[in-house]
Amino acid sequence: MEKMMGMPKSALLLLLLLLIILPLSVFSAASSGEESFIGVNIGTDLSDMPSPSQVVALLKAQQIRHVRLFDTDRAMLLALANTGIRVTVSVPNDQILGIGQSNATAANWVSRNILTHIPATNITAIAVGSEVLTTLPNAAPILVSAMKFIHSALVAANLDSQIKVSTPHPFNIILDSFPPSQAFFNRSWDPVMVPLLKFLQSTSSYLMLNVYPYYAYRLSNGAIPLDYALFRPLPPNKEAVDSNTLLHYTNVFDAIVDAAYFAMDDLNFTNIPVVVTESGWPSKGDSSEPDATLDNANTYNSNLIRHVLNSTGTPKHPGIAVSTYIYELYNEDQRPGAISEQNWGLFYPSGMPVYILHLTGSGTVLANDTTNQTYCVARDNADKKMLQAALDWACGPGKVDCSPLLQGNPCFEPNTVAGHASYAFDAYYHRMGMADGTCNFNGVGTITTSDPSRGSCTFPGSGGRNGTFTNGTSLAPSSNSTTSGCRSQYLYDSNALVSSLIVGLTLWCAAFL
Repeated sequence: MEKMMGMPKSALLLLLLLLIILPLSVFSAASSGEESFIGVNIGTDLSDMPSPSQVVALLKAQQIRHVRLFDTDRAMLLALANTGIRVTVSVPNDQILGIGQSNATAANWVSRNILTHIPATNITAIAVGSEVLTTLPNAAPILVSAMKFIHSALVAANLDSQIKVSTPHPFNIILDSFPPSQAFFNRSWDPVMVPLLKFLQSTSSYLMLNVYPYYAYRLSNGAIPLDYALFRPLPPNKEAVDSNTLLHYTNVFDAIVDAAYFAMDDLNFTNIPVVVTESGWPSKGDSSEPDATLDNANTYNSNLIRHVLNSTGTPKHPGIAVSTYIYELYNEDQRPGAISEQNWGLFYPSGMPVYILHLTGSGTVLANDTTNQTYCVARDNADKKMLQAALDWACGPGKVDCSPLLQGNPCFEPNTVAGHASYAFDAYYHRMGMADGTCNFNGVGTITTSDPSRGSCTFPGSGGRNGTFTNGTSLAPSSNSTTSGCRSQYLYDSNALVSSLIVGLTLWCAAFL
């Protein structure tokens, strides 16, 4: 101290500046490995979950290059192979106790769920559990052990620089979050948070944080304006100002993220980046959730995407990436709880958007309007007799031109009832303007965003036609339709089409409708 007191003022000032700037420069370096990105969470609590290949087709169509899975589903990881899509996988909460108590169990988990998919599948992060401190508090004492054991297995496989390990936290573990500068983590969690942050710092990982302005707005009892939660522009006199730092906050999202930074500062961790693992807005709610609307969901997610991709950072750390995963890709109709719980998705299981984000034409992630990029095909593992009956109907009363399916024509192969039914279903679906109920076919038809065209066979939904449509008003048979049990007039064997297509089936078969 005496030597410092004897230093020239200019040298002392320089030293003080270095003490301030160095931690920030280290933080900046840790955060500048890539530009901010938008990813999506992929939940699976759907009654009609698309196949992994359909999910990947939608990701590609929407230029989504980052996804977070809530498990390590083998089929999904295989479908993501060789796509370049960066994948965050998860250790489910119910596996943390086993992994946190045994290095061998963790190593086996990594071997089974990671090593078998690398490098074809681009796994870049492992989320150990989800909101463990608040949803599974009995596992909290071994959470950091589980993370360390997983990381050790990655080190042994020389994958620790490629795959980061962290754990997502809810934003409510941060107390007194406004003004952000006075935020701190719930003190009762210090025995976990301090070693956890040390681990993140030592492994150059990041804090995973779930940020939900929707809930902050709802719980504020009117103290937070809706526009402030939705990223809508505010006049300067309406912006929230942190009285300690004089930083201006124009939205709730930035305030929560900065509260996390300040809470880490409070524990003397100044160089750990934040990645937002969940954020979104529900498009539908019950009577107690009047602000869960399509318009608000569209506004929030559209503004969030622009905000993140503009790399504006936050008031505390301007220009520093805050990459974010939107919650979520699909509406999950089987989630328990309020109606809003089932309506966070950007898309329906069919691949149809719940709403068109205000990004169309920007050439960026989620900017493609796929409203007209859907197809109707035979459902996997559908009953062949029901497929045959539905095919007969489409090519008869449904008035689809099925001549491209005749032997020698472009869509004859594959010569299977499912292959031919898919073409006929799609032709009818698009002939009817993709209206609701026109891809049911007694439950054996399903909508997909994957173009089923193959070789010289172009499906009608692809914009090309191998035949012509005739006018008609018939609706595809639904699950409530009754059939006459009429004998099929469109039969297959393993070699060829037995009977010619008859555009108008006999009247006794019309009862199928």
